Amino acid sequence: MSTYRERVPRGPARATVLRTAGTRERRSHLTAPRVPTVGIDIGGTKVMAGVVDADGVILEQVRTETPDKSKSPKVVEDTITELVLDLSDRHDVHAVGIGAAGWVDADRSNVLFAPHLNWRNEPLRDRLAGRLAVPVMVDNDANTAAWAEWRFGAGRGEDHLVMITLGTGIGGAILEDGQVKRGKYGVAGEFGHMQVVPGGHRCPCGNRGCWEQYSSGNALVREARELAAADSPVAYNIIERVGGNVPDITGPLITELAREGDAMCVELLAEIGQWLGVGIANLAAALDPSCFVIGGGVSAADDLLIGPATDAFRRTLTGRGYRPEARIAKAQLGPEAGMVGAADLARLVARRFRRANRRRVERYERYERTGRR
Repeated sequence: MSTYRERVPRGPARATVLRTAGTRERRSHLTAPRVPTVGIDIGGTKVMAGVVDADGVILEQVRTETPDKSKSPKVVEDTITELVLDLSDRHDVHAVGIGAAGWVDADRSNVLFAPHLNWRNEPLRDRLAGRLAVPVMVDNDANTAAWAEWRFGAGRGEDHLVMITLGTGIGGAILEDGQVKRGKYGVAGEFGHMQVVPGGHRCPCGNRGCWEQYSSGNALVREARELAAADSPVAYNIIERVGGNVPDITGPLITELAREGDAMCVELLAEIGQWLGVGIANLAAALDPSCFVIGGGVSAADDLLIGPATDAFRRTLTGRGYRPEARIAKAQLGPEAGMVGAADLARLVARRFRRANRRRVERYERYERTGRR
């Protein structure tokens, strides 16, 4: 892979630093330039980058492991830069969008806090814009995934959408009238840290009883490992599958065994789904969306998860039987949703970059004509 020193032009940076375009997202995406952009999804274990066209089609994709979280933020920024420049060797890239697993401020410039990386009020947009020759947009990864599902996936046609991403924890995003609702400080949608069980399981955020401690990949694996460690008779199948090595029990393995009919794994997914449904009912009471889109790795369990969630949602929904029910749908774009959404949001700021370049060219041409006279 090419390095930063080999690719970045010498002299003043040509990158344009842009302010938020969020207030005109709904209108702007329809008239945004149909140019390829790069989307980047930064998680706790991998950095995924791809060139995406205006129809949400991934033209090329590369990935690498996320540098260890004990390393400096610059190491992660170096990795991002190398991936973008590598893709730029083969594609005409007009903007870069980044979906970061963390809190991003309302201006979409600083990562306020990232649980899996050493980012604390990190000016990620400006740092990267200073190293790349295209504009950079930064947003929360759940926001970018929700945008992708609204534009190209399960949320198409919906005016009020809530996305819930079930992975290691729970992420979330709110779209209303085609605009991502980020809140006053940019950190709206942290649904996973709503407290649903006072005094419940301790959460890494410092509180107890957070929703993600009962409906997430971590919760699923924790329950399975506890049963296996206790040598429970219902866990014999999964114990045999991992050769007695309890730490080898993972979410995908639980889902695989559930598909094969393992009773314990089916029950665990149903329990996760029930907690999911309760949380969705609470969100419906607060936000009243027309659609909930369920994404993230745990959603791969399909109806083993979505079915129990839908049942619990209908049982728990306030005013049930006397109000319209929101549709619950599984996300369609899979693990690439965050990357695709980041690239598409970046296309909104690419217009300004192209206009600025055009004005510079026009000024230069006028100067050339005047000089020749």
